[in-house]
Amino acid sequence: MKVRNGRTVRDLRRENRTAVLQRLYFDGPLSRFSLGPVTGLSSGSVSNVVSELVAEGLVEDAGSVESAGGRPRTLLRVSARSGYMIGVDIGETRVRIELFDLALTELARVERPLETEGPRRVDRYDVGVVVTHLREGIAEVLDRAGIAAERLLGVGIGVPGIVARTAEDGAVVHGQTIGWDAVPLERLLRESRILPGTVPYYIDNGAKTLGQAEMWFGAGRGAQSAAVVLFGSGVGACVVGDDMRPGRAVEWGHLTVRVRGRRCRCGARGCLEAYAGAEALLQRWAEAGGQPLVGVDEETALTAMLAAAYPDPDASGAGPEPDATALAVLEETAEYLGAGFSDLINLFQPERILVGGWAGLQLGRRFLDSVTAHAASYALTYPAAHVRIDLGTLGPDAVTVGAAILPLADFFARGGRPEQPEPVEPDPAWRTALRERSVQ
Repeated sequence: MKVRNGRTVRDLRRENRTAVLQRLYFDGPLSRFSLGPVTGLSSGSVSNVVSELVAEGLVEDAGSVESAGGRPRTLLRVSARSGYMIGVDIGETRVRIELFDLALTELARVERPLETEGPRRVDRYDVGVVVTHLREGIAEVLDRAGIAAERLLGVGIGVPGIVARTAEDGAVVHGQTIGWDAVPLERLLRESRILPGTVPYYIDNGAKTLGQAEMWFGAGRGAQSAAVVLFGSGVGACVVGDDMRPGRAVEWGHLTVRVRGRRCRCGARGCLEAYAGAEALLQRWAEAGGQPLVGVDEETALTAMLAAAYPDPDASGAGPEPDATALAVLEETAEYLGAGFSDLINLFQPERILVGGWAGLQLGRRFLDSVTAHAASYALTYPAAHVRIDLGTLGPDAVTVGAAILPLADFFARGGRPEQPEPVEPDPAWRTALRERSVQ
């Protein structure tokens, strides 16, 4: 049966369920009486929807609250254990896999370093290696928490690169900086039989999943528009606005900040990433005569660089002299970042710019004020006066949280009804090759 605007009764029911679930999730616990005003639904519609959701186990009682002159009102909340999500961050130094309940409480975590070791010395971004990490890590977090795979709402995956979609392969990753040329990641995961065919995958750019997390639960909450930037080995960004919800990944790290400048990992010259990414920062310090730590991961090396440039004083207030070379490189980087931020300000005029990623959080704590000052000097006066630049508040796990939000947001959009994708038959030859690769 159709109603106005071409919507069916089923559409209206789904929209009503979505409205109730979202308000309980973000603002709950709430009473049935309170749900009416915040959802715009009649008391009868609220009662019907709540009865359905309680019967399905999606909503549960959360105590009661006194009412004015009447019986206490029962409070309701979304049941945290009515569904589970996995969030994955395919980063540039490690693969992080986390299992969450519906309240986004972490239940289990696995990390797999991306490194070149062993007799084959394979590239750390080898697709087979990454898929093996995912297969083993997903199985491990489910086993640790004692959760059956069939109870998953889906697996969200943040990747370093542009994500396109095709009817045949699903999500296809174009990660130029890591050597992924049209990698059919979704098809490879389905063919590897990591999970039952009924469990959906949601694959998107890692900066976008970071942006999703900060806008839902972090420093972006309440903002109508924001640019959320991700600093790790490389640089990326997600722009959120009224016409770009739930956000759009932009390859901000490959904006040219210096004509005929340093060679970037993407092959071009002068990209922001070639000056501001953690990998480039350490290289620039070494080229200037500095002595970065060797034989350690990038996070440890960057921490040492920052400690050299900004040594902590001792109890008396004195301390060692700053490493002049490291300090000069970082001060120059602050100006490059300020110029890059000014482009975001001029192009998108966001209310907020939020800095995240493991490198961004380390760098931002030291010189975010300097970056902000440079951004104001390069940007147009009016939009610069109406933007606030802050650190993200969700820490280095924000990408995995945002990745887990992808299946959660889709679950809510469907009114709390699970998706049922068609199973994909594996390619036996591919499975054999991957198995052989994983044991070498």
